[in-house]
Amino acid sequence: MPTPDRTSLAEIVEAGRSLLEQHGLDGLTMQAVAARVGVRAPSLYKRVAGRESLIALVAEATLRDLAEAAERASAAAGADPGARLGALARAVRDFAHRRPVAYGLVFSPGAEQRLDPDLLAQASAPVLRAAADLAGEERALDAARTFTAWANGFVGMELSGAFRLGGDVERAFEYGVEAMAAAVGGAGAAARS
Repeated sequence: MPTPDRTSLAEIVEAGRSLLEQHGLDGLTMQAVAARVGVRAPSLYKRVAGRESLIALVAEATLRDLAEAAERASAAAGADPGARLGALARAVRDFAHRRPVAYGLVFSPGAEQRLDPDLLAQASAPVLRAAADLAGEERALDAARTFTAWANGFVGMELSGAFRLGGDVERAFEYGVEAMAAAVGGAGAAARS
């Protein structure tokens, strides 16, 4: 008679996400997850192939949450593409502040090797739509990449404490949102004329 399952893949991934935020990537171990869900580490291998698979599952769960937050923000912002880009930047920033280690995992070099390409496309869709509306279809990918790079760079610097010159970081972020939306829209208008 087989032994009953004492945990699910969803519980394992959620435990991994919690451990990641509390103890960083080094603290995300099979042993720590097993202890968190109340089983012995060998039991996890029924559900997860190993630590790298666990990290990939945690990264994908994070990206899925980020994609959902982006879709909600985009929908709530309405039809104006500049307002949608601003809402997307704010949603990403808010997410990064709530889950900074997971955010870093998703945006770290090499993360794309852990992430499902369809999920990456889903997460990118809201910014690509807003960028297309501002810059035109031909320049949408360029505009989305530029805006995403700015937002990710700003958030990364903020999370690492790199803004040391004083001043109002919130105001700087809003300035950047406005400037980037205007730049993307201006480049799109210039390309269409």
